[in-house]
Amino acid sequence: MGWMKDETGLERCAANFAPLTPLSHLRRAAVLYPDLEACVYRDIRRSYAEYHERCTRLASALAGLGVAPGDVVSTIIPNLPPQAEAHFGVPACGAVLNTINTRLEADTVGYILGHGEAQVALVDTQFIPLVEEAIAQMEGDGPTVIEVADPQAGHPPTGRYTEYEDFIAGGDPAFDWIMPEDEWESLALNYTSGTTGRPKGVVCHHRGAYLMTMGTAISWHMPRRARYLTIVPLFHCNGWNHTWMLPMLGATAIFCRDITARAIYDAIADEGATHFGGAPIVLNTLVNARDADRRDFDHVVEVFTAGAPPPAATLRAIEPLGFAVTQVYGLTETYGHVTECEWRSEWDVQPEEARYAIKARTGVAMPMMEEIVAMDPESMTPTPMDGVAQGEIMIRGNAVMKGYLKNPEATAEAFRGGWFHSGDIARQHPDSYLQIADRAKDIIITGGENVSSVEVEGVLMSHPAVSLCAVVAKADDKWGEVPCAFVELKEDAETDEAALIAFARDRLAGFKTPKRVMFEDLPKTSTGKIQKFELRKRAAEV
Repeated sequence: MGWMKDETGLERCAANFAPLTPLSHLRRAAVLYPDLEACVYRDIRRSYAEYHERCTRLASALAGLGVAPGDVVSTIIPNLPPQAEAHFGVPACGAVLNTINTRLEADTVGYILGHGEAQVALVDTQFIPLVEEAIAQMEGDGPTVIEVADPQAGHPPTGRYTEYEDFIAGGDPAFDWIMPEDEWESLALNYTSGTTGRPKGVVCHHRGAYLMTMGTAISWHMPRRARYLTIVPLFHCNGWNHTWMLPMLGATAIFCRDITARAIYDAIADEGATHFGGAPIVLNTLVNARDADRRDFDHVVEVFTAGAPPPAATLRAIEPLGFAVTQVYGLTETYGHVTECEWRSEWDVQPEEARYAIKARTGVAMPMMEEIVAMDPESMTPTPMDGVAQGEIMIRGNAVMKGYLKNPEATAEAFRGGWFHSGDIARQHPDSYLQIADRAKDIIITGGENVSSVEVEGVLMSHPAVSLCAVVAKADDKWGEVPCAFVELKEDAETDEAALIAFARDRLAGFKTPKRVMFEDLPKTSTGKIQKFELRKRAAEV
């Protein structure tokens, strides 16, 4: 690679411009923090020296199996140490990591394995039947399966495949990691949720992931030796890139296979967890936990929440429990969170209601990004920063995907006009802080008026009996469509449809008030996002 001469007349030394990659964090940690605790899962406690060796053995074993640079290795594993090891071990042999959602059905899993051309799949024993069904539907032989057993959780190996521990035991602990020659090389392949049609394969590069780790540590004020609880699934945006970040800080990853209020409180009280990320539903779980599941702890836990704007009522309830919550925002296409609602001291004097309303804002660009603004998607001009005008969130920066695998048309549309189109509608305040109004597809147009489902949900969530709610459009002969609410009530709480509609009408304009309220369990993704496309189907049947 040639370098331009600078004002000294000397060419820059290429050796000083090593490609950025998060792999360098673990290589450094193995030298700097060899004895520090890297991973904790039940009875398993591993140092950084052990963590690095296991990742190295995995890379060697994959290479010995014939995995070559650029090949894809898939994983179907809950939040367990082998899933974290794959985040370093797979790219350390030059391969591309594809973490698959454990809650998908066999048809979609088979599609992802085939579309990504996975050579190997590391599969938790619990999901062996799922993968076997998926492979049976594929053309050809499918990937080589390596089984990841978890006897501590009641999942001993089936004996039908090479088991993960045996597999990495055969790897060379002195294997020389294959580092990227170009920081734009592909690091990970993550598939979108695919709520309409087949999911798209988002291709991420080493540079973006490296800068995500740096920007996150700065924004989150993460100290060295933090203790991070892995609640965000590692198959979702690679756990927001936090697994790649932790070795940089000599931090500890605390793994939790099943996310419950008791498990979270136990991790905080017993393991000293200081940070975690999660969707607002996780916060709701903690707020509404039974007394028997709660634990006392003596420190403030820092929380990043994303997936949907957290209702002010949830923020008001959780912070007195010992949690400091910051809203962040992002997409699979942006490696996870790329905005944060950075708090300003002048807001401390605001009344409580106003403070929590501000905390629910989407915020401003994080340090690794260039520009994130609301624009008219047709003219590609910024909307006025008046807190009223709405536009689509547009994004530019290093932590934006390379594109969609084998889908140039969708890639071109996503980057139309030179910006990444998020599909999210937001207002931008005079101080530049964004505030999501809705997904473009979730805006409800009733009688020519736009209704934000997020706004209606925020009101309903403030009702003392409501645990969780989602609002979608329901077809209406007179108005075209009207708001329809789906509600989960708190344990032992009671209310009815008429009472909730009246509650909303006292706080919202008439056209924004839900015309129907349904009481039922809400369908959710593995990351806690409510599946509104399912609720739209239910609303259409009412």
